[in-house]
Amino acid sequence: MLLCMPFSVYYGEDWFYILISGLITIVCGSTTWLLTKNHKSKELKKKDGYLIVTLGWFFMSLFGTLPFILSGAIPNFTDAFFETISGFTTTGASVLNNIEGVPKGILFWRSLTQWIGGMGIIVLAVAILPILGIGGMQLFIAEAPGISPDKMKPRIKDVAKRLWFIYLGLTVTETVLLLLGGMTFFDALNHSLTTMATGGFSTKNKSVAHYDSAYIQYVIIAFMFLAGTNFTITYYCLKGRLKKAWANEEFRMYFILVAVLSICISFFVFSSSWTGFEKSFRDSLFQVVSLITTTGFVTADYTSWTPFLTIVFFMLMFLGASAGSTAGGIKVVRHTLLFKNSFLEMKRQLHPSAVIPVRLNNSAVSRDITYNVLAFVMIYLLVYVVGVFLISFTGVDFDTALGAVATSLGNIGPGLGQVGPVNNFSSITPFGKWLLATLMLLGRLELFTVLMLFNPNFWQKY
Repeated sequence: MLLCMPFSVYYGEDWFYILISGLITIVCGSTTWLLTKNHKSKELKKKDGYLIVTLGWFFMSLFGTLPFILSGAIPNFTDAFFETISGFTTTGASVLNNIEGVPKGILFWRSLTQWIGGMGIIVLAVAILPILGIGGMQLFIAEAPGISPDKMKPRIKDVAKRLWFIYLGLTVTETVLLLLGGMTFFDALNHSLTTMATGGFSTKNKSVAHYDSAYIQYVIIAFMFLAGTNFTITYYCLKGRLKKAWANEEFRMYFILVAVLSICISFFVFSSSWTGFEKSFRDSLFQVVSLITTTGFVTADYTSWTPFLTIVFFMLMFLGASAGSTAGGIKVVRHTLLFKNSFLEMKRQLHPSAVIPVRLNNSAVSRDITYNVLAFVMIYLLVYVVGVFLISFTGVDFDTALGAVATSLGNIGPGLGQVGPVNNFSSITPFGKWLLATLMLLGRLELFTVLMLFNPNFWQKY
């Protein structure tokens, strides 16, 4: 929070509310630490990690509302909490109707919540706060659950640090490139923070569409794609091990999906509008990458193109980019394993005695992982259906119900109907906002981390 003060001072704004917000947070955190520092704790177990991560995200979001409330930018607590948890979960759904009228210090805090949430609050803590080094692996597993984590170094703290160096380096690089494209330093920094987090908060009311610049939009497209790539793959590329990166099946599928969908959609857009082909291709590529990576930036209203393309973009909300990236959603690797297992099941029916494992990257995938993927997708869809059912009680129309739940659970940002690319979530009722905020947290922590707390067995002592 205190990092926002220089921007308030530079732009001649009142910085006192940011200082007060920071001090309240420091006092509460320090008091808790002082009361518990002498407690002799044992090694954290896996279920301790689930509890710490869930409560950590909740309380970070709770204290994150202070700058919004105290400054008067978002005086309503429900709206402030919605905006904050949307930031930390990198969803990008907003209730602000006039973003450009918000003080610069608050806009920077808004972007910073996404940058922190992008790699994860707990990973950040494990990386730079040795005081939380105990049980770091359990926290990392709960915060960043993946299919089969490919560690770059054996110690979790070293892994987290390496990830953060890559994350920081890409953020700085994008800031410089956007500056070269004509953005102000403030706008370039904010858009870089939210691009690398695949968050989508912008400092402009029209999002990236405000900048009618092909250069700026292509730069953001490139870094959205990188942010949606497994950071281990990015690490290999930076080390010059391009063949190893391309050998990754999930990355190839991710790249092919983006390329094929963008080309096909650009032809649809070009044939149904007066826009030139380059603009049609750029808008199509931007929207495809933005939705697949769950960033949520927009340069065009994809719901106004054709009903067919609206359905296509709605389906992209359930895709997600790579595991091990800052993107939300189901993830490409889960879809890949799901389809492979489904097709192999037909082969198993013909040869019931044969052992036919699912393979990923030429390695057999264990049944436990396959079952985990099946369970995740089933629970994801079940939560989605229940979410649509519940939010329908708030009086929203059918398109809005479908889009609002899909974009919140997938941590995307723009949806359909009243919460489409050119609208926001200000019209949603308080109950609806709390419901969607809950879905954001469920989606960001990939369901099991939060839902585990509601299992009676979780609280039993063994």
